[in-house]
Amino acid sequence: MKRVSLTQHLVEQQRLHNSIPAELRLLIEVVARACKRISYEVSKGALGDILGSADTENIQGEVQKKLDVISNEILLEANEWGGHLAAMASEEMESIHPIPNRYPKGEYMLLFDPLDGSSNIDVNVSIGTIFSVLKAPEGMGEPTEEAFLQPGSSQVAAGYAVYGPQTMLVLTTGDGVHCFTLDREQGSWVLTQSNIQIPATTKEFAINMSNKRHWHAPVQRYVDEMLDGKTGARGKDFNMRWIASMVADVHRILNRGGVFMYPADLRDPAQPGKLRLMYEANPMAMIVEQAGGAATDGTGRIMDIVPHKLHQRVPVFLGSKEEVEIVTRYHAEK
Repeated sequence: MKRVSLTQHLVEQQRLHNSIPAELRLLIEVVARACKRISYEVSKGALGDILGSADTENIQGEVQKKLDVISNEILLEANEWGGHLAAMASEEMESIHPIPNRYPKGEYMLLFDPLDGSSNIDVNVSIGTIFSVLKAPEGMGEPTEEAFLQPGSSQVAAGYAVYGPQTMLVLTTGDGVHCFTLDREQGSWVLTQSNIQIPATTKEFAINMSNKRHWHAPVQRYVDEMLDGKTGARGKDFNMRWIASMVADVHRILNRGGVFMYPADLRDPAQPGKLRLMYEANPMAMIVEQAGGAATDGTGRIMDIVPHKLHQRVPVFLGSKEEVEIVTRYHAEK
């Protein structure tokens, strides 16, 4: 079978759909190269002195792992000089990162979670990088935080890399979801899945059950019904899977169906969920919707939310369409 590289795929997609201008293609290729570098650093493990904490906190107040810091720097340095970007924003940084004046500026803006699931780093469980691409507003001068506050429906591309037994890159530019596997011997991304579709029905769900006592009533009801299995209201048995790495959980759902949930809870009513809208929820929602699934915050479509701040958090329910519709309906009935 003839191998199709990431570059060839992007060029062919542009010919088919006219949706990937050269600047966007080059930007995606730079992000993909940075993910290769991160994959290499991750694979070193204890041999590379990259495990453990960095003794610093990010803007979220979370203790950073060494690899969080390394991955963030790799993405910033890789994307500064290409001339494709006006600015970047990272989950690990308080404010936006403008392109230095010594480099040309482009028309796109990049957002990323440099290393999702970093609590898994030290125990050798799959982790990943999530990214989202927006167009800079027309006539924008110096980039501002407000320029990034666009709904997820404005994304022109989204993707993630998962660093597991294989390193894989999953990408959408609005015309389906495609998966590439890193050929380590050649150092190239090779197309291995095209037009991925999430099964509409499922018997798997992913949620952190240790928080059950804190959930709101609609989530309690939905999960209890699944746990009741064949003898309950749903009339079938469900399995639970929870990797504690959104990238790994979503990758499983893309391939075999399921529903991923990270709801808001009662511990802090002022905190509407844990996952970040701009860095995690929006790009994953775009990928899932392009694969035929659904993504809501329990009340409405995630990609319709107009952000009001860079590090905004939201509840997330995404995956197989039928299940997401059920849990969203339960929120409306409460």
